[in-house]
Amino acid sequence: MRVAVLGSGAGGAASVAELVLAGHDVHFWGRSPKTLQPHIDLGGVAYDGKLGEGVAKPALITTDLEAAIAGVDIAIVVLPTFSHSDIASALAGAGWPSGKPVLLNPGHTGGALEFAETFSRTGKVAPPVVEFSTLTYVARKYRPDGVTISGRAKELKAAALKGGNEVLEIAAHLYPGVKPVADVLASDLSNVNMILHPPGAVLGAAWVEATGGNFTFYVDAMTPGVARVMKQLDAERLAVARAFGHHLPNLIEEMKLLGTVEADVTDTDDFRAAIAGGKANRNIKGPDSLEYRYYKEDFGHGLLPFLEFARIAGVETPVAHSLYSLAQIAVGTDYRNGGRTAAAMGIAGMTRDRLIEKVRAR
Repeated sequence: MRVAVLGSGAGGAASVAELVLAGHDVHFWGRSPKTLQPHIDLGGVAYDGKLGEGVAKPALITTDLEAAIAGVDIAIVVLPTFSHSDIASALAGAGWPSGKPVLLNPGHTGGALEFAETFSRTGKVAPPVVEFSTLTYVARKYRPDGVTISGRAKELKAAALKGGNEVLEIAAHLYPGVKPVADVLASDLSNVNMILHPPGAVLGAAWVEATGGNFTFYVDAMTPGVARVMKQLDAERLAVARAFGHHLPNLIEEMKLLGTVEADVTDTDDFRAAIAGGKANRNIKGPDSLEYRYYKEDFGHGLLPFLEFARIAGVETPVAHSLYSLAQIAVGTDYRNGGRTAAAMGIAGMTRDRLIEKVRAR
């Protein structure tokens, strides 16, 4: 299959490696010439870790979006979730056809809704949009021309706006382990990062600023108090999911499916031990500042859309609201400015039943 991987960070580089290794014809696009130049010099993406070790050589490496999407069967967006609106506008402007699917890896919370709404606001019909609940990989770029992949999701929830089973089959062909779910609300509310990151980000903010991230986020910062807050936040997530008709696994069960909690963990109520014991995440350092993506991404594009869904569902979410409000004060920002609001997702003023109808329309 001919695919365009849009995004040159760790996730994009890991996707290029996996898809090239699987025999697909890959176009690798990034916005930054500085970021792409080391890959151009190498002729590809150096990789090590879960996928083995080597250099994956895509057919094209470019900053030209029109060239990147020319002749491909699907566009795979591997960008921070706060970039989904921008890339939707860019793809519409570059002539992306309404019949070809776009895959958001990941969509996180509300990604497909926001992408489709932004695309539609350009006056064009939005394409089918597939979203994954979280990124396929635990990956970091420790060198400018390569990526280290310490984890690869074993089972990943995916849903589509438009296109139904056909586009989900394409996603599963490209990324083995994809598990289709009923609608994008189920995949949105399976986003582990909006539960995993905000408690430690808020309660550990002083540590972040004092040390510049010189601690392990999933081990050192996974204290009993943080774990208790996380468990309550997860209970709110599950309650909102139930209000939309979805019975989802708790955070630890979900992370076992992904592979970021070890398969032999039996006590899925002990959040601290399960998360701190995960091999894929154990060496990941904490945020180096309050500008880190845990603050930029998991509040304005994680907890904010979650709170919007909860409001529509009529479910009280005091822990999520408190963490969101404290983060705004600590960071000194209003996440609604540029964040994933109900209006940005095209669901403002909707009832619960109307939202369910929207996401299940084929």
